[in-house]
Amino acid sequence: MSARPSPILAVVSGHRPLPARRRLSAALGLGVLVAVTALLVPSARAQAPAAGPEVPVLALGERAVGAGLLIDGSLQAVRQSVLSAQASGRIASLNVKAGDRVRAGQLLAVIDDRATQAGVAQAQAGVAQAEASLANARAAFERTQQLRAQGFVAQAALDAAQAQFRAAEAGAAAARAGQAQASVAQGFTRLTAPWDGWVLATHAEAGSLAMPGAPVLTVYAPQPIRAVVYVPASQQPRSGQIRRVEVRLPDGRWVQPVSQTALPTADPVSQTVEWRLDLSEADGAGQVPGRQVQVRFVGADAQRLVVPASALLRRGELTAVYVVTPRADGTQGFALRAVRAGASHDEAGVEVFSGLKAGDRVALDPVKAGLAGARPAAQ
Repeated sequence: MSARPSPILAVVSGHRPLPARRRLSAALGLGVLVAVTALLVPSARAQAPAAGPEVPVLALGERAVGAGLLIDGSLQAVRQSVLSAQASGRIASLNVKAGDRVRAGQLLAVIDDRATQAGVAQAQAGVAQAEASLANARAAFERTQQLRAQGFVAQAALDAAQAQFRAAEAGAAAARAGQAQASVAQGFTRLTAPWDGWVLATHAEAGSLAMPGAPVLTVYAPQPIRAVVYVPASQQPRSGQIRRVEVRLPDGRWVQPVSQTALPTADPVSQTVEWRLDLSEADGAGQVPGRQVQVRFVGADAQRLVVPASALLRRGELTAVYVVTPRADGTQGFALRAVRAGASHDEAGVEVFSGLKAGDRVALDPVKAGLAGARPAAQ
């Protein structure tokens, strides 16, 4: 007696009973499908999103900070000289290069001085000749004086001898002056260091043609050093309200200059006034002329909206903060908001011109606030 086919297998096979082998394959396929479904359900449950980190926040408000002006400046050596040629000729030797340390009086460059050497030799020969003529005229004058005292010569002979003696004295003086002039001209062919310092730049090379007034070297002394800033002439009337001036050095330190000087005239082209801020020896130690600095002119206290520097997120030209905003599910999260930041007021924070208002809550850690699911910490 044969067994009747299962109704389920009959439906699957399409009205006709299946053979035993095909019925076994269908049953195995249905079992695999059920097993896979059972495995996928726990995995989907495991992929449920986890809660994000809690980020501390701060409610913003206006604070009393020193109002002022922040301008970029540069460092400048107080003792800096451009050594120029005072005689024409080719540069015979250049003994230093940019970055070399020099001592006061050290020979830095020599311009071809063969012509001046010949002038010095000629002047020395002229001095020797003039002194010989002077000695001969002095001896003749003394002999004539003796003969006139004895009555052997007339007064006219004595006057002539005296005139020749005075002419010889004048000739000797002129020869010595010519020698000094030749020595000075030869000195123009030698460039020496005016003080102990460093070579900042070389403007010519050995073999180049030097002309009077053409720069050859720039030498500076490392101390003292000052910061130079150009203040717009329109802001100059506010200088009377300045309480203090601060300089931010390249290493990030804010220091106060030991003295400050504003030039009494404005540049007619840029319409700026130059301020020179002398740094102390300790603050200027190790500084290099030409480095950029920031100068802050601090005035009277004013109410400003500031945000902690740690809350700012800077990416290239973008400056932004994460602000607490409500989500669609009723919870609170963070949204990135671009702001326009101003001057830094140290511990008080960074002034914000636009993008925020008093009462906004910002994340103090923008890195964590940018993570998925981040939420403000309870206060």
